[in-house]
Amino acid sequence: MLDVNIIRKEPEKIREMLINRNLSDEVLNRFLETDGEWKSLMDRGNRLRQERNAVSAEIPKLSGEEKKERIDAMKVVSDEIKRIESETIRLALIRDDCVLNIPNIPHPSVPVGKDASDNVVVCEWGNKREFDFKPKEHFEIGEDLDIIDFERGVKIAGSGFYVLKGDGARLERALISYFLDENRKRGYREVFPPAVVNTDSVTGTGQYPNLKEDMYHIEKDDLWLNPTAEVPITNMHYDEILEKSQLPIRYTAYLPSFRREAGRHSDTRGIIRVHQFNKVEMVRFVEPEGSFEVLEELRGDAESLVRGLKLPYRVLLLCTGDMSFSCAKCYDLELYAPGKDAWLEASSCSCFTDFQARRTKIKYRPEPHLKSEFIHTLNGSGLALPRTMVAVLENYQNEDGTVTIPDVLRPYMGGQEIIGN
Repeated sequence: MLDVNIIRKEPEKIREMLINRNLSDEVLNRFLETDGEWKSLMDRGNRLRQERNAVSAEIPKLSGEEKKERIDAMKVVSDEIKRIESETIRLALIRDDCVLNIPNIPHPSVPVGKDASDNVVVCEWGNKREFDFKPKEHFEIGEDLDIIDFERGVKIAGSGFYVLKGDGARLERALISYFLDENRKRGYREVFPPAVVNTDSVTGTGQYPNLKEDMYHIEKDDLWLNPTAEVPITNMHYDEILEKSQLPIRYTAYLPSFRREAGRHSDTRGIIRVHQFNKVEMVRFVEPEGSFEVLEELRGDAESLVRGLKLPYRVLLLCTGDMSFSCAKCYDLELYAPGKDAWLEASSCSCFTDFQARRTKIKYRPEPHLKSEFIHTLNGSGLALPRTMVAVLENYQNEDGTVTIPDVLRPYMGGQEIIGN
């Protein structure tokens, strides 16, 4: 969340930010109104307490009717103080809810735009393969090779779920292992956190309440199925003060992720938009200075994974209207899928500045004698499946219906080179 003082001091800057993010400024107006009432009541309460303290000091010196009048008057003042305290608590809760619903401020380098059409292509790598046959889409390849089973996924859990079989399951596992091993080589410490998280955790990273309808909630236990491993990893340090010597911290993790995709209707067949998907995540905790330079490093880590797979990709700098709630700056890595003839997002790399740290209460101490400060957090998909799987199947398909396994994945598949019937 944002520093409340920034909202108070620069409300018009926040209003402009909300407009640039295609959001209503109603939440800001509500905050300003509520905060104004809260401050007014706090001032009145403080004045009444001063009055009560001054009179209370005089009362022992008084006697008779005058003493009784002062005591009765202070009872009225005390009742008013109690009423004010109760009202300020109510207003503070409303104000805090407003702050939770105000997104992060974009970095000055983020382009202003309405939607994905205003994103900026930063770079493109690799050549699109020229086929001497009509390339199939991934779901055709998967069904022909019997490595993706949609019917049984629906039978088990309903639409939006699928089953990987045989070499399909092995290819997915190979991709996950490759990503984790490469991330570890780059200094990330592998962790395997729980796949369910509490409400504090999803609130801390900004999914709640913003994406409440897009997550699976276990009501009986008030737990949420993991929407992205960024959530449990970031909250590993919830309400902690880290020492400067501990930074930077790098974590990587594999977890299944779950999204309801509420209100969205997929117009594509296959596994591009599903309710359960695997993803390897990279999370960094860093000092505030230089965090946007670290974002460039994080993006480079994600790009290196794609280059290892020798898949054509492009990098987009997201505009204000397409960035997620918590981001200050975000890059998307999109892989080219020749069967669909489309670019598919396989990674988002984001810098959140201190936005998540304020919500999760994660600080660090710059020096032993100095006051603690909020850290900056970053995260990137490294990488997300199943869209990486889609790109592999479609780019490495052969005319005879088989799929060549990328070189870097063969050690994880026992040296196997081809997926075939």
